Amino acid sequence: METTVAEDRAAEPVHPVRRLVRPVRRFARPPRGRARQVAAWCAALPLAVVSVVLGCRAADSDGITPVPQLLAFLPWLLVPALLGLVLAAAARWPLGCAWALAAAAVTGWFIQPYDPAAGPAPRPRGPVVAQVRVLTANLEFGGATKGLVGAVRREDPDLVSVQECDTRCAAALDAPAMRETYPYRKVIAVPGDAAHGSAILSKYPLTPEAGVSGKLAMPGAVVRIAGRPVHVQVAHPMPPMPGRLDVWRTELGRLRAYAADRGDEPTLIAGDFNATQDHAAFRSLLDTGMRDSAPAVGRARTPSWPSVTAPALGAQIDHVLVSEALRPRAARFLDLPNTDHRALLVDLDLH
Repeated sequence: METTVAEDRAAEPVHPVRRLVRPVRRFARPPRGRARQVAAWCAALPLAVVSVVLGCRAADSDGITPVPQLLAFLPWLLVPALLGLVLAAAARWPLGCAWALAAAAVTGWFIQPYDPAAGPAPRPRGPVVAQVRVLTANLEFGGATKGLVGAVRREDPDLVSVQECDTRCAAALDAPAMRETYPYRKVIAVPGDAAHGSAILSKYPLTPEAGVSGKLAMPGAVVRIAGRPVHVQVAHPMPPMPGRLDVWRTELGRLRAYAADRGDEPTLIAGDFNATQDHAAFRSLLDTGMRDSAPAVGRARTPSWPSVTAPALGAQIDHVLVSEALRPRAARFLDLPNTDHRALLVDLDLH
């Protein structure tokens, strides 16, 4: 009896590994047809970008340009991930659909507030000895000076951290009414360099101390509140510009060293950090035990920059970080005219 070659092959047993591989190959097979192939390529491009950024986030690295810039807007990676899902579905590309769903799921996971302690913050030791209100504002080359003065009068903060304080800003802060309210201060303003200047204003006695060095002024001081010395530091590291990432990392590293060197002493760092919780350099700063006030009271993803699109779209790069002795009670972002940042107002309990 004769049999054909096809019948002989059909009679051969199929190895178990081949049974597993064949469905995977069919699943991963690129779509046929020119239109579907184009859709698949259009899906792969945004998914590849999202995957690189998420890979750096998972690896606790800020990577190279443009990764640090994209990390600032990490929640918005959901948009290209979902776009990739739509295009992969149109291309009838199962692997692409799975890729897009995985990218969206990982993005969603990282959107959670970063908590290095992985639990509730430890309760500070001792009773509350003072309630302190802190305001931090980047004035964008001094343009929001008038708005800052108005906010100070309305909100009556006890401590004010100012970034990009130009000579106009310094003159406004030196006005008699401001000096009466804030007799203690440290103001640095450089003529011709509006971005460089910074200031600390205080209702409490203030002793200047060496601040953190950087391209932009970051003054520091020791403020005595209810008999307790509190270290206060302005934050304004350089932004993560292409070609200048090393400066950004170095200056954030200096702020981290400042926090680490203070140990258990009450410490407050307020300003424009040019970094979000999705940047490894900023998370390293939080790992010293400092707590980010806005996320601590449920405002983890409220954008502070750029003000033209916030709060609908933006990144939270303005922060008030506090050590264990200072416990956040409330936080609000304020809109000031003529600046690309929103101011941040935080109420704290000093234990």
